[in-house]
Amino acid sequence: MNIAIIFAGGRGQRLNGSPDSVPKQFLKIKDKPILIHTLLRFQEHKEIDKIYIAILSDYMGYTEDLVKKYDLNKVRRIVAGGETAQESIYNALKAVEHENPKDSIVLIHDGVRPVLTRRVISDNIKSVKENGTAITVVPCYETILISTDGKKPMEVPLRKDTYAAQAPQSFRLGEILEAHRKIREINGGYDNMVDSCTIYHTLGKETHLVKGNFGNIKITTPQDVYILEGVLKFLEENEIDEKGI
Repeated sequence: MNIAIIFAGGRGQRLNGSPDSVPKQFLKIKDKPILIHTLLRFQEHKEIDKIYIAILSDYMGYTEDLVKKYDLNKVRRIVAGGETAQESIYNALKAVEHENPKDSIVLIHDGVRPVLTRRVISDNIKSVKENGTAITVVPCYETILISTDGKKPMEVPLRKDTYAAQAPQSFRLGEILEAHRKIREINGGYDNMVDSCTIYHTLGKETHLVKGNFGNIKITTPQDVYILEGVLKFLEENEIDEKGI
């Protein structure tokens, strides 16, 4: 069983600047909410069997309406998100656990990363089958500086050794649940646990890299919205069906 977990429980205040604004996952690009663009990547992928969504509790009804409107029949359950992204993911993982085998493959993906390719999804599934995990990454083309005070660089890693982590990040269901539960025992608020890869490495667990695609950006700032609009316009002008990306 290959299951996509889409977490979209944030309000996106870095993008909108106000707690009363429409959350970024529901902003419309090309007449569809960003979340729907993301969900369609998994809905239309032949290897994905089910989809679970973690969403803002006060947007659960609206999300259910969107799922019906766009005929997303792989969506099995919509659950309330938590205070953090990892809390939202954990809520979704618990829902998956009740209905699926522990050896199911779960692809954990951000609801505001709408332009991943079919290859990336397939490569994540393949890596979990072969290696047990999959962390989607792209190589860094800029020099990365490490600074603890934000004023002076403390370390300059070799560029050839640096990568930017993306999503999906994929695992066996039972193993990622066990990792979450161990972290929650020692760090219940998920402090500094920015993604599943961080959780695994905090626990000393091995992960494996999968090559991502550079268009698979996370929509965080207004500039990211402009980039997304440009990508979708390029696909349209060049008659590239979004289903085929």
